[in-house]
Amino acid sequence: MYKLTGFADEAANSIQGQVEALKRLGWNALELRAVDSTLAHDLSEEAFSFVADYLDQENISVPCLGSGIANWSRPVTEPFDQTKETVKRAIKRMKRLNTSLVRIMSYKVLHDEDGRISRDQLLKERFDRLNWICQSFLDQGITPVHENCHTYGGLSAEHTLEMLEAVKGMKLVFDTGNPPITIDGRSEFPYVAQNSYEFFHAVKDHIEHVHIKDAKWDSDRKELYFFPGEGAGDVRKIVAELKRDGYSGYYSIEPHMEVVFHDTGVESNDERRMQNFVSYGKQFEKILAEV
Repeated sequence: MYKLTGFADEAANSIQGQVEALKRLGWNALELRAVDSTLAHDLSEEAFSFVADYLDQENISVPCLGSGIANWSRPVTEPFDQTKETVKRAIKRMKRLNTSLVRIMSYKVLHDEDGRISRDQLLKERFDRLNWICQSFLDQGITPVHENCHTYGGLSAEHTLEMLEAVKGMKLVFDTGNPPITIDGRSEFPYVAQNSYEFFHAVKDHIEHVHIKDAKWDSDRKELYFFPGEGAGDVRKIVAELKRDGYSGYYSIEPHMEVVFHDTGVESNDERRMQNFVSYGKQFEKILAEV
């Protein structure tokens, strides 16, 4: 039996609505990112306690915390004390939730004034910070998983492998939909998009968790999102290989079709959000059955 979860904050802002979306699918696991538009590790103590108690009441587990640590909005030059406080708070809350995986990233990519990737990515500082972050989680029995997104480690499979060599104990969450909407840091400016299957195949031995998303650029490089199997994310091919390889982790849906967490310009009404999330989950279940 496959283990299924999802970013249900794309179905509803409230924790009650998120649980309702999961129950419509017959699922009992939530990848917790945000509640009422606030990241879980940034909620007030009172708000977080309500969320944790409600999840217990409804028998919903949290296999992974979708943290904002070192994400695409965070410069590697920001005061590190801010990150340290977030990590400490996340650990405390993950223990309350009995959560063993935390999604992290590797800080914003530095660009020059022309939009080219800067030669100096402050790698020593970047990797030193990531080592502190990862070791802090590992010391508490939590596995940090890096997502291939718009941060340094997501620039290509080679960047990911370089980072894994430098940051001990880091594992990966592979997002199928990010490569087709992410520049390949190995290519020439203005850069081409990555190939999802090629990226996956190069790093698959390090994958502990999988995000199911599907996307591609249009001719103007606008990000377009699709139901799984309908974009350029090689979802079917990747899932088929994961099944052949005996992958035993979670598949976590992240539609981005009605709501995009990092883009407040993408909005939808409540029922459309709920219906899209549920339809997305059902379509992915169909893919799992077919490949």
